Amino acid sequence: MANVTLDKVHSALNFEVKHMMVSKAKGDFQNFDIDFNGDFDDIENASVKVTIDVASIETNNDDRNGHLKSEDFFNVEQYPNITFVSKSITKVSDSEFKVTGDVTIKGVTNEESFTVEYNGKAKDPMQGNTIAGADVTGKINREDYGLTWNAPLETGGVLIGKEVKFSGGFEFVVEE
Repeated sequence: MANVTLDKVHSALNFEVKHMMVSKAKGDFQNFDIDFNGDFDDIENASVKVTIDVASIETNNDDRNGHLKSEDFFNVEQYPNITFVSKSITKVSDSEFKVTGDVTIKGVTNEESFTVEYNGKAKDPMQGNTIAGADVTGKINREDYGLTWNAPLETGGVLIGKEVKFSGGFEFVVEE
């Protein structure tokens, strides 16, 4: 089995949520790690653990970042990490996989599934390493994790949508 390390410089984890029912608020987590155990040639038998440092949330607005870190939302003092631990990986097509596992946010764990597109492996011409890449997409209902803060709008509806969409692009160094 190969030793696989996340290349954090070439990886990103983004999210978006409806704002005021008409637009999207977007952001990312700037500090996270992915433990991939297995072989990229046999992804269905691999396992994945993702750990996200919630305090690294960045939305390009200091007030919003602070509010998201507060007890109204993530309560980073008490719950510093979001985790995902895979339970199963199912091949959908040659490059697409469904990864199902447990997401834990604020001490609440729910089973979720995400779509992973495996982009293959390549040889890094600068370092000579083998690189593997994958993209992930998915969504969760934030209220399922106790993230229920909201405000009603004068025109009807609410300030923040329930559905949070995630997308990420990840690069791994594979030492075979």
